[in-house]
Amino acid sequence: MNSKTKDMILVSLFAALTAVGAFIKIPLPPVPFTLQVFFVIFSGLFLGSKLGFLSQIVYIALGLIGIPIFANGGGIQYIFNPAFGYLIGFAVAAFVVGKMTEKLPKPSFGKYFIASLVGLVISYVFGVSYLYIILKYVNRVSTSFSKVMMSGCIVFLPWDIVKMAAVSWIAKEVRIRIRIGSGQSA
Repeated sequence: MNSKTKDMILVSLFAALTAVGAFIKIPLPPVPFTLQVFFVIFSGLFLGSKLGFLSQIVYIALGLIGIPIFANGGGIQYIFNPAFGYLIGFAVAAFVVGKMTEKLPKPSFGKYFIASLVGLVISYVFGVSYLYIILKYVNRVSTSFSKVMMSGCIVFLPWDIVKMAAVSWIAKEVRIRIRIGSGQSA
């Protein structure tokens, strides 16, 4: 299989995994969480900056053309959904995580975990900022940035950190096995 075909398949796979992750809801208190950010970060760790970014752009584009693959539907009107900022952050996070890890000579849980946390912060910066702007200035909801930060970040943070540890370990193990399987030294 040529490398362009392989890249297209991997980009499509991670776009699909991100979509599926939006619908895998784990009902833990205080709020349920999805596995979407897990697959976003995995795309950067596994595919690198360009392909990880592209996988998220494909995911966003498919949702914006009307395929209901976002957590709350799809369509161009979704740009006015308060959660749309997280989707923008997903693409940026995948790129940055990929950039931070693609030049590593050897997969490392610690470096993957740090990159994953940076990606998570990027996702939250875009997501919480957009959430605040849409709620306060578009929907005219009386709220403060601290309330939005609490509801759009803080309550999810403990579980997201667990997901970042899990994806870092899984990505490291997958990378090691791919290198061993291809005859490269781990």
